Amino acid sequence: MTAIAFHASHEQIHPRELLAAVVHAEQVGFDAAMCSDHFAPWSERQGHSGFAWSWLGSALQATGLSFGVVNAPGQRYHPAIIAQAIGTLAAMYPGRFWAALGSGEAANEHITGDAWPRKDVRNARLRECVDVIRALLAGEEVSHDGLVRVDRAKLWSRPEQPPALVGAAVSVATARWCAEWADGLITVNAPTDHLRRMIDAYRDAGGRGPVHLQVHLSWAPAQAEAEAIAYDQWRSNVFAPPVCWDLATPEHFDVVSAEVPMARLAEVVNISADLGRHVGWLEEYVDLGFDQIALHHVGQDQRPFLDTFADQVLPKLRP
Repeated sequence: MTAIAFHASHEQIHPRELLAAVVHAEQVGFDAAMCSDHFAPWSERQGHSGFAWSWLGSALQATGLSFGVVNAPGQRYHPAIIAQAIGTLAAMYPGRFWAALGSGEAANEHITGDAWPRKDVRNARLRECVDVIRALLAGEEVSHDGLVRVDRAKLWSRPEQPPALVGAAVSVATARWCAEWADGLITVNAPTDHLRRMIDAYRDAGGRGPVHLQVHLSWAPAQAEAEAIAYDQWRSNVFAPPVCWDLATPEHFDVVSAEVPMARLAEVVNISADLGRHVGWLEEYVDLGFDQIALHHVGQDQRPFLDTFADQVLPKLRP
């Protein structure tokens, strides 16, 4: 059975309110949770960006849910520090934590003052980070000289069973590449044909473990309200790579998205007041074989979405 998770968006919601939302998500029947890990939002209207790793400790303690996080090691985060963060959470909450690793976005990584590398270099750097993190979680002392440098690092507090390191991808080519090293795959909602090709590419290349999907959606009792919420909060997030990878600040995202048409937004967010349409979209994703689907309502008020979907959508997705 596909697990239905709640996606906690740090970029849009104060961390205290976000903690209350994930506690409520468990209470109303969501199966799991995951969160983002950004230094900045994609829009000044979103207005937040709490530190994911502090929040995850609180969220794991406050609930019994399993949690994932999408992280980009290599520039803003040294891989040894990410290995320590992963290892500590997995040791404290065995079997309840996984981390997805990706090559990152300039909006978060430029803060170090280092140059933002081209995509092939970022992928190579990520691959080195994965090897460093795995070795540290396995208890090895690690020294490494490459795109990242590590000197005699060792983790002293580790989980008995290392958690899954999942590959983050939005393209078929990246999904195929993730199969070389990942314990699973995560992507975001897209046309079903594209999602099917991604899953097939990952599996055909030998990819193991669960496949996860993050679904951006906007729901409200009235269609105009659902559209207004999506347009206010998520029109800055419609740009395909490499644009979304390379813009540096929320101001940049706001400037380039000032004239985004609603039709373009509807290509990346499932927008409807009709709960039946949301059920239909989600049933298509379930039929593709995703093991976990994380629902991200792009509004800042999560309680109406959580209550309504728990009551009228989740039951239709379960046998």
